Amino acid sequence: MADYNPVSEADLRHSEALSRRDFLTRTTVAGAVLPVLLSSWAASAAAQAVKPNERKGTMKTRKLGSLEVSQLGAGCMSISANYGPPADRTQGINVIRSAHEKGVTFFDTAEVYGPYTSEELVGEALAPIRDQVKIATKFGFAIDGTIGLDSRPERIRRVVEESLKRLKTDRIDLYYQHRIDPAVPIEDVAGVVKDLIQAGKVLHFGLSEASAKTIRRAHAVQPVAAIQTEYSLMERSPEHNGVLQVCEELGIGFVPWGPVGMGYLTGKMDAHTTLDPKTDLRSGFDRFSPENLAANQPIIEFLKKFAAKKGATPSQIALAWLIAQKPWIVPIPGTRNMDHLNENLGAIDVQLTPEDLREIDAGVSRTEVYGGRMNAMQMELVDQSP
Repeated sequence: MADYNPVSEADLRHSEALSRRDFLTRTTVAGAVLPVLLSSWAASAAAQAVKPNERKGTMKTRKLGSLEVSQLGAGCMSISANYGPPADRTQGINVIRSAHEKGVTFFDTAEVYGPYTSEELVGEALAPIRDQVKIATKFGFAIDGTIGLDSRPERIRRVVEESLKRLKTDRIDLYYQHRIDPAVPIEDVAGVVKDLIQAGKVLHFGLSEASAKTIRRAHAVQPVAAIQTEYSLMERSPEHNGVLQVCEELGIGFVPWGPVGMGYLTGKMDAHTTLDPKTDLRSGFDRFSPENLAANQPIIEFLKKFAAKKGATPSQIALAWLIAQKPWIVPIPGTRNMDHLNENLGAIDVQLTPEDLREIDAGVSRTEVYGGRMNAMQMELVDQSP
């Protein structure tokens, strides 16, 4: 996952261990328990599904506007921040380079992740293969010890140079405004990025967590290549708020962050899961409270059961479902773990039929999702203009 960088209230209470700036930068109970036999079958199927050398297909490409990328990207945030302490640098580089070796050409980061350390890691990892990959990064947080936003034109012109240096490159393939700054007209932001594109420092323009209205306004000044917003089987708001509709209408690609529900849809979280409030921002989200982790198990049990029938894992079904929604959707699951990387990439071999998709939608629609996707503080940073 990659666009994720919100601020946790729990982290704000731990200022001695983690400053506000550090935090910003690091974004119905089931009716019956599955029979033991089915659980064993699911485990066996999952083990088979994640063997990296048994992938049957090859990674295809998709278009985000006119930007061609692999059908699955790699979110690099969680390697360096926000889902626990930073991974060992060598481990992070190995995961990123392995992703490329396995067909991934699209890598997502942001200046606020770390801060800055994620861009540095991505730059070092991809420098030897820079011409074979596409790099997306983001601007827009003040990174000044507050939780504020800053997309003033003069700041954008400054920070793009800093990101280019950290990424060890002369161009950014996709440059997102990380959050819409209400103090700066979106037309001004789009105008600056247009200038950067004309100068060759940026190749494509993106917006993160933008409303349909804002997308239209930006696109009228500088064509938008991609929108990044949380979207998964558990978080369906882009289907209802007009964002997917405007993307289809204007030929804009869509990049879901949190494609496996910030870890929920891996099937590995339950009421006993504990998250460190000092290093894991999910600890401050209602959806990840012990009560809601328990209450949301029915959707996980459904997903496990369906995955077992397909000889796949829950994560693979979640990613394959997103891929099947539209040909211009490119999920960016993130991981620091090589086994999880192989599992995620196995999603490209999961073929979901129209009947499968109907079954998934029917199964998910019968279950309520408990807890909001982010807390009130972070949702205030999401553009929800009518």
